[in-house]
Amino acid sequence: MPEELLKVAEAAVAAAMRRGASAAEAYVSAGRELTVEVRHGQIETLKQAEEKGIGVRVLRGEQVGFAFGTELSREAVANVVERALTAALYTGADAHQRLPEPGGPYPEQDLYDAAIDGATLEEKIGLARRMEGAALAFDGRVKVIESSTYQEGGGTVAIVNSRGIAAAYRDAACGLYISLAAEQDGQSETGYALWFGRRFGELNPEGLGREAAARAVRLLGAKAATTCSVPVVFDPYVAADIIGLLGPALTAEAVQRGRSLFAGKVGQQVAATGVSLVDDGTYPGGLRTAPCDGEGVPTRRTVLVQGGVLQGYLYDSYTAAKEGRASTGNAVRGSFRSMPAVGTTNFYLEPGTSSPEELIAGVQDGLYVMEVMGMHTANPISGDFSVGAAGMWIKDGAFAYPVRGVVIAGNMLELLRQVDGVGADLRFFGGRGAPTFRVAALRISGK
Repeated sequence: MPEELLKVAEAAVAAAMRRGASAAEAYVSAGRELTVEVRHGQIETLKQAEEKGIGVRVLRGEQVGFAFGTELSREAVANVVERALTAALYTGADAHQRLPEPGGPYPEQDLYDAAIDGATLEEKIGLARRMEGAALAFDGRVKVIESSTYQEGGGTVAIVNSRGIAAAYRDAACGLYISLAAEQDGQSETGYALWFGRRFGELNPEGLGREAAARAVRLLGAKAATTCSVPVVFDPYVAADIIGLLGPALTAEAVQRGRSLFAGKVGQQVAATGVSLVDDGTYPGGLRTAPCDGEGVPTRRTVLVQGGVLQGYLYDSYTAAKEGRASTGNAVRGSFRSMPAVGTTNFYLEPGTSSPEELIAGVQDGLYVMEVMGMHTANPISGDFSVGAAGMWIKDGAFAYPVRGVVIAGNMLELLRQVDGVGADLRFFGGRGAPTFRVAALRISGK
């Protein structure tokens, strides 16, 4: 399959160059996905989909055109090329538009597990049922399973451009997700758990079911906290949400547009010394791991914040050209339907050496945050945020009682500077990851 798609891409690029393009690129993909959702033992959703297509980007001097199609026949590809060339006639000239040159050998990566395709549909349905069963068996107060889902996806990608890039790879991934509610005395609390990865054999449905149930049950009986400023510990789910917000602000596009709280701060101390942020398109087992980015540039590990000091930003070819730099291999594209744009791959907070229990034990009075609501509303330019939160109150180094209805507010940069402990329990949720971490003080608004 990779060879077939490479031939399609090569033919599209050759056709574009013959028709007058000064440079051309073709991105061809063929993928599939499966979703199985179970509720109370019954299959509620079973969806299988396959899709293939080609996206063609051409340059006419400094003008760029793009078009895509879902047929890969010679005639259909020729039509896509023609539409891309026509589109280029109507766009404004931009001296920074360019296609990358070959950037050296691609990293060797193990992205395909034959066991995902080898497992039967019944086995995959069984995983969702086992996860639901484990959650219900964990505690009688778990009453509602909102979703117990198995998902997988995979496919083949080929990228060719007129400057000599020719890359192709095959990958696959699978995962489980469960969302539920526990009830007691008229109060309902939700819990969830998920894991997505590259290895079918690493799926642990019983463990995820119990984890989701434990999160919901632990919050039953939650009450408000008083307004105060105390140490706050973020569990990996919430920590990854917070860290994920920083990714877009660390792209060169955000900086160049004046929409990043990190603009103009390279070389400055932007976080505590224990904070290091990394984007790594080569991370073993990562969901965003690939030999090349969406333009065919080899992926790599890029340290963005080291010991709290901002090292730089993420670049694709376009944003790199604006600053006379090289791409960091961070051109991402959702599918053949879209042009590449700079973005993160596997973006994470590097783990520390402490266990979560050690971080909690170091708190006399504080909050362990398990849920936040509205984190996406944080201001990407100023870094200000104000979100609802729920979790456990910490007293004398141990969990005392569940808390809900509080608001935590602050500024992202100030939060990063206040980090005084980073756990060793790094977990990834999609393309972002974080371990448990603790901040020395954060404002909590309660009753």
